[in-house]
Formats: sequence, structure tokens, C-alpha cells
Amino acid sequence: MLSTYTYPKFEYTCPPELQGQGDGHHPVIVIGAGPVGLSMAIDLAAQGQRVLLLDNDDTVSIGSRGVCYAKRALEVLDRMGCGNPCVDKGVSWNVGRTFFREGEVFNFNLRPQEGHQRPGMVNLQQYYLEQYLVERARQLPNLELRFKNNVIGVSQDEHKATLRVETPDGAYTLTCDWLVAADGARSPVRQMLGLDIEGKIFMDRFLIADVVMAADYPAERWFWFDPPFHPNQSVLLHKQADNVWRIDFQLGWDADPEAEKKPERVIPRIKAMLGDEREFELEWVSVYTFQCRRMGQFNHNRVLFVGDAAHQVSPFGARGANSGIQDTDNLAWKLKLVIDGKAPAALLDSYSSERCYAADENIQNSTRSTDFITPKSAVSKAFRNAVLELAQDYPFARALVNSGRLSVPSWLVDSPLNTPDTDTFAGDMVPGAPMDDAPVAGGRTDWLLGHVGGQFQLLYYVDDASALDAAQAQELAALAHDTIGVQAIVVAQRGTAPAPLATLLDAQDAIRQRYDLQPGSCYLLRPDQHVAARWRNFDAAQVRAAVARATANVPATAAA
Repeated sequence: MLSTYTYPKFEYTCPPELQGQGDGHHPVIVIGAGPVGLSMAIDLAAQGQRVLLLDNDDTVSIGSRGVCYAKRALEVLDRMGCGNPCVDKGVSWNVGRTFFREGEVFNFNLRPQEGHQRPGMVNLQQYYLEQYLVERARQLPNLELRFKNNVIGVSQDEHKATLRVETPDGAYTLTCDWLVAADGARSPVRQMLGLDIEGKIFMDRFLIADVVMAADYPAERWFWFDPPFHPNQSVLLHKQADNVWRIDFQLGWDADPEAEKKPERVIPRIKAMLGDEREFELEWVSVYTFQCRRMGQFNHNRVLFVGDAAHQVSPFGARGANSGIQDTDNLAWKLKLVIDGKAPAALLDSYSSERCYAADENIQNSTRSTDFITPKSAVSKAFRNAVLELAQDYPFARALVNSGRLSVPSWLVDSPLNTPDTDTFAGDMVPGAPMDDAPVAGGRTDWLLGHVGGQFQLLYYVDDASALDAAQAQELAALAHDTIGVQAIVVAQRGTAPAPLATLLDAQDAIRQRYDLQPGSCYLLRPDQHVAARWRNFDAAQVRAAVARATANVPATAAA
């Protein structure tokens, strides 16, 4: 057990189906209570959907595991009500430094632009994140958690999925309209359905050592190539909560995983790095290999795959849990619309296409990072070392240094859900872009992203909200009463819009600049905080057409 954390024990209760209660059918079942499965269940339940979450264990994950949570994942967690405890407990950082042998050759800042609520990254042991997510899940009355419920069989037909579940009290059967598999890289559900996952396994091994120590190193990501304390290999250092430091040592493919985990092998490596005088306590050790793979598609009839069950990448770049949380952010609103009969099941095809695109981006970046960190030939290593030497003096070489391109959200600019621009805009907030944050005044939070998400919304800009034309205000407000409602939010420099419209004041003129707003400009936002469409002038018919397109409620030929 860890010296810095006490593992919770989640209570097992006998399922009602084993007591002759209920028909065993649920609208949605999620398998896996890791960060991704919990995020999926919470997101759906927060939208009013009844959800059953099954997990084969009765505690959180053992060891720190995933530790880096990127700005976009934190923004998603904010919307689910879990962002603050993660940031408060974790270690926030924006700067990363790369060293070659004894000198620094490259550094970066994940948040060079000010005026965003969240840092570029927060380091937090995965068990804390899971604990906070479980606590949030238990606040939602329509979300049922069942621990020590192990799914041992899955089948499906055109209308439902059927599960066989094993518990300490025996096995029972469940059915559901939709099954979300968040059961990890080995995904028993994927295997039970005979589905393939393809990609590359990298022939290298890394040692994870979590150590507890009081150290005054800055809260930054430090990566070494060929350091004197671990020659010809690489090392990564991160600070976590509770003065726990995560150290990754490259070992090489020939290393014996079991032997390398023994304290008598681990402690000398750490002392060589930190010095004999540094006191520390070894808390958790693991050896891992990694792979870059994904399924051909993520939706299979009534079963939807998220996180590591659908795709896997190497840990360099912190793209695992971060991309899994973004999977659920993309899927939950679409699945809810389908369940409610407001969108066709074809909308779920866009989940697969958009997140397959994101997975390919992650795999490409992860593969390039891994190839740079672990060159496979003498020529590749000579090139890598030459880049690192040149980077100390030449900016062009610094762009080639790759110790892990860190997780960023995908720009879904080619998504069929976007309505293409017909007006001219400057800046980055194109249809398909993840929204930029900005400071605001006049609402429940001081940040733009705290006011959007979870539903379709329209940002409408005027200089003075109190001068908004009454007829236009009525048209804007009427959008909320559509079958798929759109909440209109007035963004202004001053004034208050007529009720019931919400008003956000552009506190530092950042929204106007980042979204290139002029009086009358409007942005249609998806529930996952991606831009769906934008116009220079408000036209309710155009907004409704864009919502129809963004929810697959138009024929493919009409959307082309």
C-alpha cells in the first residue's frame, strides 16, 4: 500500500436481478470505472439519462498510472463538476524542459497566451481522479454504480446488447439499448465480440518509479536524453501531489521486467540521478511496454468503444486518458440525442469518424515521439543526437526535438457536422475548432467556458446588450424552444440583454479578439464546446439548418 494515500473500499451490494427484482433491462450500461468510463456515465447522467456503471473491482486503480491531465481534459472535467478538486490537489505546470547529457537544449510553454482559466497541464495520480469521479457519480441519482460486477459475456442483436455478469453472489443477465465499453486496453468486450485492433507494439521497456521526497525542483516537466546518471537512455521527471515524484527510466527491450522492479535494482538508479544525500521513499514501481493501435471504427451496432478499449498510444505526450475523456465528451451528447429520439443513430457514425481522426493524430504524434526517444538504428540515433546538439544553439533544430508532443484537442475541421463558412472571419475559431477560453463578467463563473457546453448554444455579439432590438431578442430567445433547443447568449462590452437572454460581458476584450467578433456576429456551439458554425449576421433559419446538420438530421446529399 502507498504511504501517501489510503485506498477506498467501495461497497458491493447484491444486484436486484439476483433477488428477483426488475427486468434486468437498462437504457445505457457502461463497463469500466476508470477515468473514461466514469466520465461517460457522469456526462450522460448529468443530462438526465439513467445509466448503470459496472466494474469488476471495488477500489480505484493501484499506483499513479496516468498522471498528466491536459487543459482540454480539465475543461471537460469542469463541466462535469470535477475540475476544481483535480486542480486544487494536483500540481499545475506549463513549462517543459529537455536536456541532452548535461545541458538544456529546448523548452516550451503549453500556455503562452494569457486569459485562460486552466493551466496547460495538471499532474495528479490517477487514483485521486477516479476517487473524485466516483464521489461526483454518487451525487447523481440516476447513475447506479455496481462494484465487483465482472462482465463475462457480451452479445448483441439489432435492438439490444445482452451481458452476463458474475458477482460474489452468482451470475445474472442484463440487457441494454446501448453498451459503452470503457474496459481498457485488453478490453474483454472487444474480444468477446471478436473485434480487431491493429497497430504497432514498440520494442522497448520503461521503468516507472514513484518516490516520495521533499525537493525544491520547479513544477515543470524535465526530460533527459543520455544523461550522465543513466547513459545511452532517457529519463522523465514529473512532480505529483503529496510530494510524490514520478520518474520514468528507459530500460531497453532486453531488460527483465521482474528483475528491474526489485528495490535493489530501482534504488541505485534513483540515487545515481538524485545523489546519495537525497532522502526518498520508494512508493510504487512498474515496468511497461507500449503500443500505438486503434480499432477500425469505434461504434459497432449497439456497442460503443471509448478510451483504451478503442485506441492506445505510448505515454509520451500524455495522450491516453486525455484522449479517452475527449471521447466521452464527443459521444455523450450524441448518444443522448439518439436515445431521446431527436437524432438518428447515424449521428453515432460521426463519433467514430471524429474520434478515429483524433486517434490517428495521437498515434502519429506518439509514434514520432517514440521513434525520436528510442531510435531503432545507429543512423537514427546519430541523427537524433545531432539534432539535440544543434538545438543548444540553433532555433531550427529545436523544432525537431521530440520528447513527446503533449496532448491537445483535435480540430475537427473536416467533420460533416460543420456548416462551412459563408462569411469572412479572421483567427482560429473556424467550424470544428475547440473553443478558446476567455475572461468574462456577469455570470456564475469568470470564464467563457464555464458558461457553455452540455447543450447547443449561440453566442451573439453586440457592443451594448441593453440596446438589443426587442424583436431580435425575441427571435434569439425562441431558439431555446426548438426540438433541439439552442440557448442564445449575448456577448457585449456593456449593458444587459432583455430577459430571458443571458449576458456575458467581455471583461478584457478577449472574446471579441479571439473570435473576431463584430456587432451582429454569432457562433453556434456544439455541446462539447466545438464550433459548429458562424455568421456575420443572425438568421434563425440558418441557425436551425446548422443544428440539423450538426445532429445528422439532414440527408447526406443535403449536407454535402
